[in-house]
Amino acid sequence: MCGIAGWVSYDPAHPVTADTADAMTHTMACRGPDAHGLWLDDRVALGHRRLAVIDPDGGKQPMTFDHAGRVAVALTYSGEVFNFRELRAELERRGHAFRTRSDTEVVLHAYLEWGEDFTERLNGMYAFALWDARTRELLLVRDRMGIKPLYYFPLPGGVLFGSEPKAILAHPAVRPAVDAEGLAELVAFTKTPGHAVYKGMYELPPGHTLRVRRGGTLLRRYWALEAREHTDDLDTTVARIRELLEDIIARQMVADVPLGTLLSGGLDSSVITALGARQRTAEGGAPVKSFALDFARHAENFTADDWRGTRDSPYADLLARHAGADHRVVTLPPSALLDPAAREAVMRARDLPFDLGDGDTSLYLLFKAVREQCTVALSGESADEVFGGYRWFHHPDSVAADTFPWLAPPFGTGISGPGSGPGEALLDRGLLEKIDLQGYRAQRYHDALAEVPHVAGASPVERRMREIGHLHLTRFVQWMLDRKDRASMAVGLEVRVPFCDHRLVDYVFNTPWAMKTFDGREKSLLRAATRDLLPPEIADRVKAPYPTTRDPHYLDGLRAALKRVTEGPDSLVRPLLDGPSLAAATAGDPQPGYRTGTELVLALDFWLRTHDVSLEF
Repeated sequence: MCGIAGWVSYDPAHPVTADTADAMTHTMACRGPDAHGLWLDDRVALGHRRLAVIDPDGGKQPMTFDHAGRVAVALTYSGEVFNFRELRAELERRGHAFRTRSDTEVVLHAYLEWGEDFTERLNGMYAFALWDARTRELLLVRDRMGIKPLYYFPLPGGVLFGSEPKAILAHPAVRPAVDAEGLAELVAFTKTPGHAVYKGMYELPPGHTLRVRRGGTLLRRYWALEAREHTDDLDTTVARIRELLEDIIARQMVADVPLGTLLSGGLDSSVITALGARQRTAEGGAPVKSFALDFARHAENFTADDWRGTRDSPYADLLARHAGADHRVVTLPPSALLDPAAREAVMRARDLPFDLGDGDTSLYLLFKAVREQCTVALSGESADEVFGGYRWFHHPDSVAADTFPWLAPPFGTGISGPGSGPGEALLDRGLLEKIDLQGYRAQRYHDALAEVPHVAGASPVERRMREIGHLHLTRFVQWMLDRKDRASMAVGLEVRVPFCDHRLVDYVFNTPWAMKTFDGREKSLLRAATRDLLPPEIADRVKAPYPTTRDPHYLDGLRAALKRVTEGPDSLVRPLLDGPSLAAATAGDPQPGYRTGTELVLALDFWLRTHDVSLEF
């Protein structure tokens, strides 16, 4: 996996310096605990922090290719290219010689062979920077689905870049500032491609490259979802999905370090674990390790509702026994979820305040426990976006709403479940009007709709559901992938997401909605393609969201923390809040609906105190 950072300057008055580049790279230490590398030329500095997964001995970075005794190309690379073996074989046939077994060197030689068009040949999750000394240009590249992050900050005569904003913020020329649009993006739950919240900073959009040259920058899209008529019948479609899944898992099980799976007991993670276990058996390897999350006293505190009808643990145990996995349950008490050190570690990893609270903290602590036994884990993340699993895909009011369906009633009142409330619930009403939150959401929604490709002659239902799918694959999934990446890389764990393989995404995106729901259920195609791998109880289990604790001790702890950070004249976050809503949220018997808002306020408080952020609006 790894973390990258760097700096290009064509301005002789502001040359790159090793100390600054090293400081930027050091901020990525959690992403790459195994090694550190820095490469400098007269115009560029490339930094690298390594998490060794493929060829631990040979894949050191930054990696260079020399020609005529001089460096021709240098690369700092984060991620994995899962088809690197096939690419290597093709490159060898074309005369390339390799010194290592790493996929990094394959990427380097692919650029040498095909130039910028090499991006079309890569299958994987990656973000990297490539300096071409022959042309004195930098190329930034991000994978098609945006699984791995990459940020940049244009400067007069150059650009800064890094896997996370913290790398860029470590440069003395950058001041952390957020304007009205940035704050709206932060709380709107829209994840606009390219938007980085911080003023002057950008996130390289998925499926894009950025070429940096002396005269400026050139942003180019090399991949996007396209609309094509689906001509396969149902049986062929189901068979094709199964074929793709088996190929994807076979590729993504490759690692030179311990590898496991994340197993909730839902359909998505169960499919990944079952296919992974089958792959291990075919290879004659040891049982696949699987990991599940649970909360202390969850069984006694659990109450079924419309949002979540069953607990995860019994189903995870069932699948682990069925697949023969070496299974471990990570059980978290309320004290762990409220632990200031864990919560602050999450917020430092995120660089920005978000409102999932224990949903983020529990994920971080789960990944921390997984990292004790594995360096790589496979996740069922993104299957809901690809196959239409979320409940709002199937609710007529959400589908018909003139906004992002996850923000529409009845679900927009609380993304984390009943009683959680909207993230902006405690923010000052005048502040929300000042940043025009509702107008911002509306504009971003209509911008997103304008990007959707359509098939001529599609029915109104098919047309609308193509829009819903596209919104999830270009907006919602970006939010989820970013959350997963930050929590996992904060502990040096590489999490792979097989359902984001662009071949699968593209194929299912163009499958008609009537086929995706042919049996009247969510994720009908995924169930049909994998039913033989699963116990019936899991194959037929109703979709349940990522779990959050219902322990009253946790809710009491949240309320106490909210009181602490908003009391006193020195509170930085208090001026941003609505007085009556804050009073209701901190009351002895608080009204429901403030949980998510409370989590956001706590995150905002930490962010303002530790990042020295300037709010410019």
